[in-house]
Amino acid sequence: MVTAVSMNIHHLELFYYVARYGGISAAVRHMPYGIQQPALSSQIRLLEEDLGVSLFERTPFRLSPEGEELLAYVRPFFDNLGSVKMRLSKRVAPQVRIGASELVLRDYLPSVTQKVKLRHPDIRLGLRSGFQPELEAWLQNRQIDLAVLPLRGRPPASIRMLRLVRIPLVLVVHKRSKIKTAAELWTRPARPEPLITLPPTESISALFQKGLKARGVEWQPTTEASSIELITQYVANGHGIGVSIAVDDVTRHPLVRAIPLEGFDAMEMVAMWHGKPSPVIRSLLEEIQRFIATAWPAMQCADTIRGRDE
Repeated sequence: MVTAVSMNIHHLELFYYVARYGGISAAVRHMPYGIQQPALSSQIRLLEEDLGVSLFERTPFRLSPEGEELLAYVRPFFDNLGSVKMRLSKRVAPQVRIGASELVLRDYLPSVTQKVKLRHPDIRLGLRSGFQPELEAWLQNRQIDLAVLPLRGRPPASIRMLRLVRIPLVLVVHKRSKIKTAAELWTRPARPEPLITLPPTESISALFQKGLKARGVEWQPTTEASSIELITQYVANGHGIGVSIAVDDVTRHPLVRAIPLEGFDAMEMVAMWHGKPSPVIRSLLEEIQRFIATAWPAMQCADTIRGRDE
């Protein structure tokens, strides 16, 4: 009697698909993952060599008696894998992987997720911080399920988007600085003050440089920081002038002042995800909008959770 004691489970899976769909070429078309026909044929030959029997005739396709016996043995297992997965999945709490900046994940998301957990008490969250290009790539590659990030250009057609809030850009100066308005800097023949910014790929930096160009001003950064918090701290320590946005980390810091960048484009924050939002993602989006309506009522965007192309 055929036994599975020393058989390769992957070989058995391939044989199951060959037997189920009536041949190697048909099995290749129905496999749940990619495999080339020569590779599948080679694996089946290894299984037959291991067993010392021929499992089926190739043309026309027909299982041998040994193949029929092996199929009867493995079919219940592979036939029921889908239903077992569904049953097990129902017992596991939903997981949502969220990508955003360190500031968003640290200061704003906790109050949002706390409310979402009232509706989904078993939710499991994966939090991942990164720069804007990283967040976009992770979402595209489905390494995260939801991204909260600045808008830069039009997202791909496969991505759904919810506009959240427009946050004005500001210059960050030390409390002792004599600078009162940004316009004072544009009229100076030179800008000797060191400039502290995020990397040029970040929306804040790109919008700032766009605004400078419109005014015929050139001012390149001398220090690139990895976060808004780091920019604020460096300004507080007297290292120069920072480019940031009007958030509490900046406006309420005891050692710095935020100077509005009037006439500069605001940074627009959006949420992005793939396809129709799951119940958990929809709850997150709803609570994010409620948070923004309370924290920044004058800056919130009028948009719907349906996304731009649903």
